Amino acid sequence: MGAGNLGTALALSLGEAGYAVTQVVARGTPGSRRRAQMLARKIGGHVVITEKDEISAKVVWICVPDREIRNCAETLAAIGNWRGKIVFHASGALGSGELRALRKRGAAIASVHPLMTFVRGVVPTLTGVPFAVEGDVAAVRMARRMVRDLGGQSFAIRGDRKAAYHAWGSFASPLLVALLVTTERVAGEAGVSRAEARRRMLPIIRQTLANYAERGPDRSFSGPIIRGDGSTLEKHLRLLRKLPDARHVYLALARSALRSLPVKNREQLGKVLGRARSGR
Repeated sequence: MGAGNLGTALALSLGEAGYAVTQVVARGTPGSRRRAQMLARKIGGHVVITEKDEISAKVVWICVPDREIRNCAETLAAIGNWRGKIVFHASGALGSGELRALRKRGAAIASVHPLMTFVRGVVPTLTGVPFAVEGDVAAVRMARRMVRDLGGQSFAIRGDRKAAYHAWGSFASPLLVALLVTTERVAGEAGVSRAEARRRMLPIIRQTLANYAERGPDRSFSGPIIRGDGSTLEKHLRLLRKLPDARHVYLALARSALRSLPVKNREQLGKVLGRARSGR
């Protein structure tokens, strides 16, 4: 249910894994129906409309925006027989309790969220992707089986920790992109265009990620902070007065590095960052 970026990728991946994705559920609006019809053609299924058609599938995976999940569950609960069915939602931030209306009608419910980025036009491989799972026993059992068939790896998450889990994922992808965009702006002060900056940054970004994956954070950290080079930090921070937002990001990440990574001259660097934070 929901033929957006995530729903489309899951439907296509499930089809490749041997599952019969028989129905794509849509609202009655023209845009929702059009997206659902496009996906249904790709997977060999058919479109059903939320407000009037009964859902015959044994497992339903709701992939709508977080703000719509509870209302969606309540709408579905008013239609058809849910006893014995299994219903997932794909929110990273919300627990399975958002589907309680369907549980009351006899369904087993769970939240099942892949820790992966989904953007328009890209269907990422789910091999090795972790899926956070929590909910009713029967639904969790089915989710683990489906994740395994998709090539992913399921792990348990407590419902009251979903917000922290989702914040973790936000740092790993969307906020990482925001950091890279900030980096492009700083490149502009060196006379490098954004497009050129992206191209020139890729080798160092790829090597940093490779080092992080293979050696861990302590042994992949480099630059003036690990060397304890306070004078270079001061030069950076003076330059970044021209870009206040980038300066705030720099200060926050530098303070995090002082707390979490091996550095020399920690006390001196702390004073440099403290003066910068106070506007001196």
